[in-house]
Amino acid sequence: MSRRQIAQSRRTTLGAAKYHLANIGDKLGVRGIERLRLWPGYPATGARAAHPKEGRMTDSAATPLGPIGQVSLNIRDVARAERFYGETLGLPHHFTFGDLAFFDAAGIRLYLHRKDEADWRPGSVIYFLCDDIGAWHRALTERGVHFSGAPHLIYTDDATGVEEWMAFFDDGEGNMLALMSRVGGPPGSG
Repeated sequence: MSRRQIAQSRRTTLGAAKYHLANIGDKLGVRGIERLRLWPGYPATGARAAHPKEGRMTDSAATPLGPIGQVSLNIRDVARAERFYGETLGLPHHFTFGDLAFFDAAGIRLYLHRKDEADWRPGSVIYFLCDDIGAWHRALTERGVHFSGAPHLIYTDDATGVEEWMAFFDDGEGNMLALMSRVGGPPGSG
């Protein structure tokens, strides 16, 4: 759209449209309407500007997405969630900022966000991989975790003989979590 078309669509003067476009350009580090039209979505002075290929769809976009960097869950009570994930599960605490708490789950950041009751809803199930599901089940039960049942066999891979076991529990906030263990098969497969 031209400046005139922008002014007409916003029901303002041409001078006001020019002023606001210049102001937007200044904030983004972009001079002139043509450069503003070609703005890549990040400030010219920001860290992404140093990596101009970032964000472009190329043949490398066909490569697999990277590992999961963060998982988010809604919670009702920050202090209770900090005790559960930090003390009960033993996850290292990154930091808490107001209604947000962050923990490390073996390199994946767990992001907990307090919501009012009207906005709260359960998240996806998070499956914690462990070597000895029986030992973890006993340890967490001793720490007061309520499981919906004992560890149980979910699946056996006929080709490798690897069994997959799971046990489900609640985090006290209404979110379902699970222990997951792969057992058996040839050496090095489980």
